[in-house]
Amino acid sequence: MAGALIVTAMLGARDLSRLDGLRREHFPPERNFLKAHLTLFHALPPSLEAEAKALLSQLAAHHRKPDAKLSEVMSLGRGVAFRIRSDDLEALRQLIAEHFHGALTAQDNQGWRPHITIQNKVESKVAKALKTELERSFEPRPLEIAGLALHRYMDGPWEPIGRWNFRGRGSAR
Repeated sequence: MAGALIVTAMLGARDLSRLDGLRREHFPPERNFLKAHLTLFHALPPSLEAEAKALLSQLAAHHRKPDAKLSEVMSLGRGVAFRIRSDDLEALRQLIAEHFHGALTAQDNQGWRPHITIQNKVESKVAKALKTELERSFEPRPLEIAGLALHRYMDGPWEPIGRWNFRGRGSAR
């Protein structure tokens, strides 16, 4: 839906560089409009932009960086992603979901499967081969979540609206 608002968790610079390098290497170039990202919400109504900016700013100001980790390589069927585990990020997402209760799409209202997509929209045998390759050297490791970001969906690319770094001391829970 063009114009919809997308909320993401911003990756730390080192993790973004590494994960985006994998994405550039394995994502079909004609479909790769975006850097590696961790989506929290796929489609908030555009009319909630000011409210979303205020909420994300407030949450980032009052919460510390969530503890998170890359936990495993996961299959997307026709793609590959890294599963993310983070109780802190789950709690923050729940706060945002409760705030926008009644305005969430079915996709954003259902269970959240946090992941960072490295490859998508390829033949399943290509995805299976990459999953096997990545699993050979994969070990779970910490993932830096630096802040929250808001974007506008533009039929492919995203228009950045705002970014807020975590700077608080309180946990997300």
